[in-house]
Amino acid sequence: MSTENGLLYTVLYLLHLHTYSKQTVMDTRTATAELGWIAYPASGWEEVSGYDENLNTIRTYQVCNVFEPSQNNWLLTTFIDRRGAQRVYVEMRFTVRDCSSIPSVPGSCKETFNLYYYETDSVIATTKGTAFWMEAPYLKVDTIAADESFSQVDFGGRLMKVNTEVRSFGPLSHNGFYLAFQDYGACMSLLSVRVFHKKCPSVVQNFAIFPETMTGAESTSLVIARGTCIANSEEVDFPIKLYCNGDGEWMVPIGSCTCKAGFEPDNGNVCRGEFSSSHLQQPLSHWCFVLLCHTVLLNI
Repeated sequence: MSTENGLLYTVLYLLHLHTYSKQTVMDTRTATAELGWIAYPASGWEEVSGYDENLNTIRTYQVCNVFEPSQNNWLLTTFIDRRGAQRVYVEMRFTVRDCSSIPSVPGSCKETFNLYYYETDSVIATTKGTAFWMEAPYLKVDTIAADESFSQVDFGGRLMKVNTEVRSFGPLSHNGFYLAFQDYGACMSLLSVRVFHKKCPSVVQNFAIFPETMTGAESTSLVIARGTCIANSEEVDFPIKLYCNGDGEWMVPIGSCTCKAGFEPDNGNVCRGEFSSSHLQQPLSHWCFVLLCHTVLLNI
């Protein structure tokens, strides 16, 4: 490994040792065209172009059939490739109308919705019969409730009370999945949906390099990552490994490497030889003395 690579790994170590990285697999905020999700029945969810709280143009879905009883409106995303992740996270940003602020609204008005997912190895048909929706072949993640709801006064003043909720699910074993949102009587807008998974970033620790590692299937999972000694170092305790926890953070280091004879540690995770940069920074008088001694010895 070159000196430049050694310095690079050191920088990565310092920047990422206490952080995790996210890999986004879907984000509706970046959509420039219609999302084209499936809504059933047609009188339920509707795709519209709107604005977020920062006045950025976004594609949203909304539904507001609060005056009609027995609502059961489904919204199905397009196929989402899990990209090797065993557990994924869903960040939902949405607004919900306060039922008490709607005049003469029936008691069936809701301020919650349900989140489901459906695992599959391939894209399903875009046209499905009633049975597919009524049987709901999904796994429920959670019922999502709003921390804040808006009233007619808020809406008239263009005051957006945006809720952000994050949920996770796993283990995943198929190629991908669909997300499904079920409305059963709310007046709401789904502003954005972002799907991501977590990873432990590549890091150098105890003079060993550990690769970027996916988190496990459960939030409590610990995934073993094997380490490789950096250049000019060797194992002193083995096996060399770190554990990647469910939050994408490294923990429980086991084993280590140390600099080989003739090399010394620099900045904690680089092994430099005897003619390292620290030696080259010696004053000129030092090197003149060394060369003089060398010349005298040769002439003895």
